[in-house]
Amino acid sequence: MPRIYPYYLANRPVTADKLLPVTDKYSGKTFAEVAQADAAVIDQAIAAAVAAEKSMAALAAFERRAVLEHVLTRIGERQSELAELLCVEAGKPIKDARGEVTRLMDTFRIAMEEATRIGGEVMPLDITPRTKGYRGFTKRVPIGACSFISPFNFPLNLAAHKIAPAIAAGCPFVLKPASLTPLGALILGEILAETSLPEGAFSILPCSREGADLFVTDERLKLLSFTGSAEVGWKMKARAGKKKVTLELGGNAACIVDAGTDLDTAVPRIIFGAFYQSGQSCISVQRILVHESLYEDCKNRLVQATAALKAGDPHDENIFIGPMISVSEATRLAGWIESAAANGARVLCGGKRAGTMLEPTLVENVNPTDALYAEEAFGPAAILEKFTDFNDALERVNQGRYGLQAGIFTKDIAKAMHAWDTLEVGGVVIGDVPSFRVDNMPYGGVKDSGLGREGIRSAIDDMTEVRLMVVK
Repeated sequence: MPRIYPYYLANRPVTADKLLPVTDKYSGKTFAEVAQADAAVIDQAIAAAVAAEKSMAALAAFERRAVLEHVLTRIGERQSELAELLCVEAGKPIKDARGEVTRLMDTFRIAMEEATRIGGEVMPLDITPRTKGYRGFTKRVPIGACSFISPFNFPLNLAAHKIAPAIAAGCPFVLKPASLTPLGALILGEILAETSLPEGAFSILPCSREGADLFVTDERLKLLSFTGSAEVGWKMKARAGKKKVTLELGGNAACIVDAGTDLDTAVPRIIFGAFYQSGQSCISVQRILVHESLYEDCKNRLVQATAALKAGDPHDENIFIGPMISVSEATRLAGWIESAAANGARVLCGGKRAGTMLEPTLVENVNPTDALYAEEAFGPAAILEKFTDFNDALERVNQGRYGLQAGIFTKDIAKAMHAWDTLEVGGVVIGDVPSFRVDNMPYGGVKDSGLGREGIRSAIDDMTEVRLMVVK
């Protein structure tokens, strides 16, 4: 029988009559069920979070650090279990699943350290004769109850990028994990329930998209942090009212391979960036722009390496390509590939689908108006294109509606700095793929890729307000 997981309401596990099935993304079979919250439960959770604002704000820095340290310790003790859950509920190859658990530990470790470093500033105010004898002081105070909605592709670590800074900052929260992958977040709830956090400090509530409306619209909440698609995120912002909103949305990440690049180094990294966890990352390599002097050599190497990738059961240690999150998502992307080919693109390898499994795919000569080029693929497909002039390559990257991260392989420091100055993205990665991320760096995008930054310190800034005191 499938195991049944409770949701967490005001720090406590609660079972419910309505259950949400969780499937093994490779086999399609139901292997767990989770209690599903309705609007009344979400309302209770928000009320409990608001009631906990003062007690959370009163926690000393060492107390917040101790909670985060406990979570870190318990994750370390449950690494194998968490990796196995990721492998099953997200279809993530087991090596990638272990990697996400490692990053999860990094995220809580960083938050644990930052919890004791939330400081302020002493400001000289005697800038004119009128203000002689005045001095200013600032400190950061918790913003209050926060609302979090996390995605399916990194169900542990991206939930942690909301939970960990909230605890470090002293903010109670309600979290809606992705309905397709809720188990990792519920395990974090189980661990948090072991701590001495004040009652109401957290609620973790799987629910339907319709039932989650209060996460967005309830005016008792002071901040909404959403990670997901651009279409959904911007609609949420429009309905969020007066609360602060941070959005980490989609991408269409480009990687430029300049003349003189060492392909022995670049090609393996591009393959990883394009096809890691079946391309289901908002910073996966989707567009590969290669200088004409390297194009044919780079293309041949990429095709050979892509065709050699092993696909199958994500539990197999040798598998690199696992299933996409659902048949509908695999069908969508396969359709985009077919449409591009019908419009004149050349499929260099891959493109075939069986259920949730889509072959890793490389395509060239894609029309810029095709969905495969202009939208977020979010799957194992990448596009090759040739460029002659470096500035033209930068301009092509900027023509898209997304702006999350870009990667530049170049040996020319002037070009690297120019790319940093020119590209309309949240982050430029020199000498590596745009898929690179460390959990302490400010991470987020511009244009349709979002608003605000994640990364523990950046998130803490969003979850706190500056409060000024003036002394005469």
